[in-house]
Amino acid sequence: MRGVVAEGKLRWGALLAVTALVLVAAGIYAVGAYQRFEESRTAASSVGITASQPLPAGPFILFRNTATGQGYGNAATVPLESPGGIRALSGQECDRVYGTPNEVVCLKTNRGLVTAFEAAVLDRNWEKQRAWPIPGIPSRTRISPDGSMIATTVFVSGHSYATAGFSTATEISFPDGTSGNLEDFALMVNGERLLATDRNIWGVTFAPGQSDVFYATAASSGRIWLVRGSLSAKTLTAIHDHVECPSISPDGTRIAYKKNDGGALAAHWKVAVLELATGQETVLSETRSVDDQVEWLDNENLLYGVADESIAGDSNIWKLGIGAGSQPSLFIAHAWSPSVVR
Repeated sequence: MRGVVAEGKLRWGALLAVTALVLVAAGIYAVGAYQRFEESRTAASSVGITASQPLPAGPFILFRNTATGQGYGNAATVPLESPGGIRALSGQECDRVYGTPNEVVCLKTNRGLVTAFEAAVLDRNWEKQRAWPIPGIPSRTRISPDGSMIATTVFVSGHSYATAGFSTATEISFPDGTSGNLEDFALMVNGERLLATDRNIWGVTFAPGQSDVFYATAASSGRIWLVRGSLSAKTLTAIHDHVECPSISPDGTRIAYKKNDGGALAAHWKVAVLELATGQETVLSETRSVDDQVEWLDNENLLYGVADESIAGDSNIWKLGIGAGSQPSLFIAHAWSPSVVR
């Protein structure tokens, strides 16, 4: 009996020793990877950059810089008339950005012993005005045209819309610090309230000139809808099927979005446009899968990010007209999360 006990202790000791070695090795690897990442961030940038400066006075594009070297991951701007020109880097690291002429919302990951996620509102000089914790990995954000409301979507579980079983949390926040979770709104489908508990809401876009109205995606039991939201009534009303990550045009007449034509197990998102007045849908000519919330450059052209398959962690912003036969063209290289600010 003593031999069996001794043998068991030896096995446990060996297991603990192996576990300790694995943890030490993992720690050494993690430290080394972090050091290599930090070294890469101090290298010369692969694109033309200037130091941080206030938001431009004229129209500009706000985006996340993904060019290797100094400023990787930082919010940046270029003039609207010169998207391929020298980019002005801020000192703010962001996963997602969106802006108005006077402020920027930055969704970011704060890495440390415990990783946390944050939404921050920055002024024209990139100074933090307010911030609040968000409950998961940053995914989408929008600001209402008058700057009074900020929408955030995060992944509470999963890290991609192509992942089975993902779960999101979407909130609209106000300047006084209050906020509303859209899962608390009544979801109306075909005139009846849907009471299912497996609801997901994501990808808010605010209607121009209508302070009470927004659009978003709602999903439940394998179905996906474009919903029209009312802040005062706290309702989400389904108006069209198979619409993900909507974005309303500047004139408020169209919704651009991604539309999955690949099925639940192999998602492939086409870019489509919906005429709100008629319900007519047009699927555009982009053949790559676009997992982004499209941004309108103007009433006739769209912007969106596509990952660069040749460079890990890099992406590019593309332009696509909504006219028949329009083909995508590179708009800003090494960039992500475009926001057109006028």
